[in-house]
Amino acid sequence: MDQGLGRRIFEVCVDSVAGALAAQDAGAQRVELCANLVEGGTTPSLGMLELTCQSVAIAVNVIIRPRGGDFCYSELELAVMRRDILAAKAAGASGVVLGLLNPDGSVDVERTFQLVAAARPLSVTFHRAFDLSRDAGDALEAICEMGIERILTSGQKPTALEGAVCIAAMQRQAAGRTIILAGGGIDARNVAELVSRTGISEVHFAARSIVESPMTFRNPGCLMGKAYTPDEYIRKETDSQRIRQVIQATMLRI
Repeated sequence: MDQGLGRRIFEVCVDSVAGALAAQDAGAQRVELCANLVEGGTTPSLGMLELTCQSVAIAVNVIIRPRGGDFCYSELELAVMRRDILAAKAAGASGVVLGLLNPDGSVDVERTFQLVAAARPLSVTFHRAFDLSRDAGDALEAICEMGIERILTSGQKPTALEGAVCIAAMQRQAAGRTIILAGGGIDARNVAELVSRTGISEVHFAARSIVESPMTFRNPGCLMGKAYTPDEYIRKETDSQRIRQVIQATMLRI
């Protein structure tokens, strides 16, 4: 379950059971389990969720996001999210990761709170929908009032280091009412600087390396809808060595 503010917590974004095991082996305390990372993460399959929760001893937080794109959801999508939360609870997840916005960029408090209530007693993280909100200070207050344990944010910038000023301000404004979990472009080269500049106790990052496909037969004339990646025979997997490098960089320089 939740870790206290007194410890530095490393949360690794993973999209496979193997990735969760690699994160655990490398010393991470928590994973965020997603599918479809190219879209920023969507809800993983039930099989992925169940086997991950069975396979690791560290906390598994599950993203509840029915599709890519914006964070303004229809009633049908909201119903899907409720069911996915129930599935996460039944599978043994430690927490859920969610976020809803109104068309005007404010936090959709009413419907977010419905999902928070459905998730209890699991912990809840408001994900990077926060970074697309109209006003960071107002959004933070709304999230705190709902009793949400954590906000995942890059400080409303493309990377957490670019958003360090905003993250530091959030840390001060939150004043212990919620945990500010910094994420976005974090690696071993910048994690120590980010922690130093913001005072955060929790960091969120992906640590993946390209892995060659075992396929010996390859069809060069067909792509599976990935024009932006013209190679079906490589993929990315969570890399335990990269996780260790981030953790070690933090410990050695802070």
